[in-house]
Amino acid sequence: MHLSQKFEEIVSSLGYLLIELNIRGDHHLKVLELYIDNEKGITPEDCVTVSRAVNEAIEAEKLIDMNFRLDVSSPGTERPLKYLAQYSKHINRKFEIIYKDEEEKKLTSKLLRVEGENLFFAEKGGEIKIEFKNITQAKVLISF
Repeated sequence: MHLSQKFEEIVSSLGYLLIELNIRGDHHLKVLELYIDNEKGITPEDCVTVSRAVNEAIEAEKLIDMNFRLDVSSPGTERPLKYLAQYSKHINRKFEIIYKDEEEKKLTSKLLRVEGENLFFAEKGGEIKIEFKNITQAKVLISF
């Protein structure tokens, strides 16, 4: 079993999404970066829970046979959203969306709600519905 599959299994069994796995470093020290998310948002305690579980699996199953450092964190707002489950915690936030609707379109708008596979964004006195499968890129815009 591939490392990413194993980590994906562990992370999802704990109720989180594995957003990204980066492995870098050399034969002296491997650095494993796991980015996790869920519908509510990630707390430091969530990162500790996942880190412990992944570390235990690495040790028990001898998945890595060299020195390594494991970093677990949330993806942060600068990373594009990958999964539908990530959207609900961002309702009423402004997004930059690139989506397909015959041709590729770009929208900067506030997310109003999520219903099933559909996302509803504010649009000139009304709203626009975009199916999740048609979104090619979505970023939350941070306003100060």
